[in-house]
Amino acid sequence: MNILEVKNLTKKFRNVVAVDNVSFELEEGEILGLLGPNGAGKTTTIQMLLDVLIPTSGEIFYFGKDLKNNRESILENIGFSSTYTHLPHYLAVRDCLKYTSYFFDIKDRKKRIKEIEEIFQLKEISKKVTSSLSSGQMTRANLAKAFINFPKILLLDEPTASLDPEAAKEIRDLFTREKERFKTSIIITSHNMAEIEEICDRVLFIDHGKIIADDSPGNLSKSIKISHVELLIQNNLEKIVGYCRKNNLKYKIERKYICIDLNEEKIAGLLDDLSKEGIRYDEISINKPTLEDYFLQVIGKKKNEI
Repeated sequence: MNILEVKNLTKKFRNVVAVDNVSFELEEGEILGLLGPNGAGKTTTIQMLLDVLIPTSGEIFYFGKDLKNNRESILENIGFSSTYTHLPHYLAVRDCLKYTSYFFDIKDRKKRIKEIEEIFQLKEISKKVTSSLSSGQMTRANLAKAFINFPKILLLDEPTASLDPEAAKEIRDLFTREKERFKTSIIITSHNMAEIEEICDRVLFIDHGKIIADDSPGNLSKSIKISHVELLIQNNLEKIVGYCRKNNLKYKIERKYICIDLNEEKIAGLLDDLSKEGIRYDEISINKPTLEDYFLQVIGKKKNEI
């Protein structure tokens, strides 16, 4: 069941078209990644979904209802968090959660706040004013605020950007648990491609305000034919560099490792050639294309078209 439907959404700022006739759906319990380069229209789209920005044209439907005419009842079931928004500087974390809870119809506020503090591990900082928090603590507090109403839909703009790897993993695990427990639907923007691959069911790729791809992370990665062959060369590294240059192969060197990019079908031929050339390697790893490879290829093509 579609819990969100976006139809022909457009946003213009004078002569600039930030979002250009975008249409997509979000299913119940689905995690959707919104990807694209800086200035692609991701944040503008999120802001229109929150009714912070008024679309130039197009329609947004939540739960089968038009956002324009049912704003209050719809926003009761939506949560939002962004690394780029700030909490009131001189309020304690617990007070931020408390005052935010009054925007929603929550029966037992003390119980809800206690539960949220446990989920996001905020007990130790609950009495601290937000201006004293580290960037990671601020991110956790912002996410906690977004969860205060246990929303049916979460809109998240770079939610783990300021977190260390361990904390970011805990948050990703939380998103997955919320999806499984409550069928929470999530739209997430991120520049962390590995994060998107890990948690998202589907990805929308936006560039210059237009959707240019809509598929699973796996399918988008598979559309790239280039694999990465990494070799540890103890001696004669210059010899394999010469081979790569001779055969117009893209490569990158890090210390005694060389990473060669080539079509998966040509890997066997490469290894055979290295044997014939007397080039020995002590380690080898072959990495399949990733969502980051897809991102870089699309951006590279766009730059070449300019």
